Amino acid sequence: MNEVTVWYNPSCSKCREALAILDENGCEVEAVEYLKTIPTKDEITTALTMLGMNPRELMRTKEDIYSELILKDEDDYDKLIDAMIKHPILIERPVIFKDSRAIIGRPTSLIAKFLEG
Repeated sequence: MNEVTVWYNPSCSKCREALAILDENGCEVEAVEYLKTIPTKDEITTALTMLGMNPRELMRTKEDIYSELILKDEDDYDKLIDAMIKHPILIERPVIFKDSRAIIGRPTSLIAKFLEG
């Protein structure tokens, strides 16, 4: 059975769709509501490495708090990660982890291919 971890928000339709796809593919899922169980700095840093991304690429830049904190002008990776910890709504979702790889499950059509590889 495929074991995966998902950072998700239950009120997000794409997250619910991702969980359904994982279920259809026979995955054993550890679903982490990241707004309640906020990822640590180490977990976010590890996720960024697995995703091959910088912190801004993992951020929901259209959230109001992103503008309020003037993050578009911030270049310090640590400050961007700290903002995601303080305001986890900034973390893009869903993030799916399998083995040493990760993907942002948007569009959800990417998930099945990710599980194969």
